Amino acid sequence: MKQIRRGRERNHSMPELEDLLGYRFKKGDLLTRALTHRSVLSDGFAPEETMNHNERMEFLGDALLGLLVSQFLYEAYSLAPEGDLSAMRGLLVSRKALGRIAKSIHLGDFLKLGKGEELSKGRKKISILAGALEALIAALYLDGGWDPPNRFLFPHLEREFRNAHIPALIDAKSRLQALVQSHFHILPRYKLKTKRGPSDAPIFWVEVRVGQKALAIGKGRNKKEAEQEAARAALLGWQQVKER
Repeated sequence: MKQIRRGRERNHSMPELEDLLGYRFKKGDLLTRALTHRSVLSDGFAPEETMNHNERMEFLGDALLGLLVSQFLYEAYSLAPEGDLSAMRGLLVSRKALGRIAKSIHLGDFLKLGKGEELSKGRKKISILAGALEALIAALYLDGGWDPPNRFLFPHLEREFRNAHIPALIDAKSRLQALVQSHFHILPRYKLKTKRGPSDAPIFWVEVRVGQKALAIGKGRNKKEAEQEAARAALLGWQQVKER
């Protein structure tokens, strides 16, 4: 039986992937390493090859990805509070989101896998695809600085943003109002519970209610931010709200 080596069953070339990335590597070994899964260690490769799998590049790519996504959100939503930006970043750097981006460029077809992962359909595993994408971002950065990963990643982030309806996270009050109207045919009400702290930097606590039921309390640096936090907390517990 012929041994499967290096994930070459699809016979895709590196220039094909570079076309999909819109970037030509100056150091081709970086791209090769980014695409090499650690499962090759079990397949009897030469020692120098086994040192070149992509786990260390995943580590770097994870950090780079967080910064690139943070920059994207910071520029796209200049008025969004920190809590909203953090929530959106969490969705955009999730394994599922990274897996979708990897699939959109057919990254699995270019991976170098060990025999075991080939047989267990490793090319389609979200964890492997997401890790390889992180390694790929690291390779782009190491080869060309910030510009190549920026240019590659931002269009994909914009698509993820639209498809996941992430902007809806920003206006939690509107989402909560739609749900309350749909299920209870009334509007949620917001009430200031307390304000504490110095006069130049107070913290507000606001409660959101439906009828006589208190749903949640949120805090913020102003009433508007506290109302959004209260609405967001109510949305997180929406299943319990419906069962009351």
